[in-house]
Amino acid sequence: MTALAAPDGEQAGTVRSPMVGTAYLAPEPGAAPFAAIGTQVSAGQTLLIVEAMKVMNPIRAPRDGKVLEVCVTDSKPVEFGEPLVILE
Repeated sequence: MTALAAPDGEQAGTVRSPMVGTAYLAPEPGAAPFAAIGTQVSAGQTLLIVEAMKVMNPIRAPRDGKVLEVCVTDSKPVEFGEPLVILE
């Protein structure tokens, strides 16, 4: 699943939620996060998961970059188009 591109006037590295659901920053409780602040990620790498209707949807990095900010909290609801992660 591909995340939405940032709208005009917004930081180009913003990865937005493609759906309404629950964000999970790690593969399971107590595990290391997929991508913490300062982590270098590659295009296609999983940044987090959004669970929607019992389906775990990986949100992947649209390009190579460094994680500047994680905009959501683990296990909290997210809305369609909500910023999830900002890449440098």
